[in-house]
Amino acid sequence: MSDFTDAALAAEGDREAFERLYRRYVIRVYSLCRRLSGSRTQGEELTREVFLRAWEKLPEFRGQTAYGTWLRRLAIDVVVNAPKVGATPTARIEQGDPPTEPWNDAASAPHDDGRLDLSQAIESLPEGARRIVVLHDVEGYKHDEIAEIFGITVGGSKAQLRRARLLLRETLAR
Repeated sequence: MSDFTDAALAAEGDREAFERLYRRYVIRVYSLCRRLSGSRTQGEELTREVFLRAWEKLPEFRGQTAYGTWLRRLAIDVVVNAPKVGATPTARIEQGDPPTEPWNDAASAPHDDGRLDLSQAIESLPEGARRIVVLHDVEGYKHDEIAEIFGITVGGSKAQLRRARLLLRETLAR
């Protein structure tokens, strides 16, 4: 079935249709939440919150955009508005067991030779810089869209992206 059909059925309370949507998008949503939050644990918690909100808000989905686009925007809103639990100015790279959910992100596992990969370098950025680089360079958002999401100017978005890229270069050069 199509996303639109599954979304319409789920909006009417069809749990199987919502489960199909969940399975189709959980890895993408987790990846986005993890990158934006800089934490596996927070990424998992935020992913659960995104799908809870999606279930509640499905009656508002009108199909004017693709379901995946609607869900991605919902995920960004959830992450941006999430309370900062134990947040520090710079997110640290977590070393630990992979998540037990279906969103095991093998691409961010540490390399055996001790190199830092790009995902880890992005996770090590300060929160604001990390969010801007993820939305612009990974997700493809434009600066005016990012400025609207975070309530900043377009120039502020560009400046943070430039700063984030400089920090990434420094981190990857080490």
